[in-house]
Amino acid sequence: MSASPIIARPGLPPIAAAGETLVVHEWTDSGPSYLHIHRSDDEAWHVLEGNLRFRFEDGEIDAPAGTAIFVPAGLAHTYRVTEPSRYLILLTPRLDRLIARLRRLTDRSHLRDTLAEFDTIIVD
Repeated sequence: MSASPIIARPGLPPIAAAGETLVVHEWTDSGPSYLHIHRSDDEAWHVLEGNLRFRFEDGEIDAPAGTAIFVPAGLAHTYRVTEPSRYLILLTPRLDRLIARLRRLTDRSHLRDTLAEFDTIIVD
């Protein structure tokens, strides 16, 4: 069986794909409210529709449709949706597992420990 590419286009359903080194999701929601650092993992976004606002320690950057943002490991960041948006998020498998765990987390007192399991910290 041969592999096929996965293509995101306006009007098509959201996509998700997982490989050995890269996971891609199409999402519409904001990231966490807190600045955080993935010490060992890069992360990237490509905005398909709408606008994301990225926050870093030294300021904010708007990312309208057509913009790609790459955040290397070690850089404090977060982002939020500022208008209805669709975007692709490109993650390592470890970050994909972290996000899945955070979405199931019911007791926020375990947040820092959960992040630490995935080599991620909150920036105070």
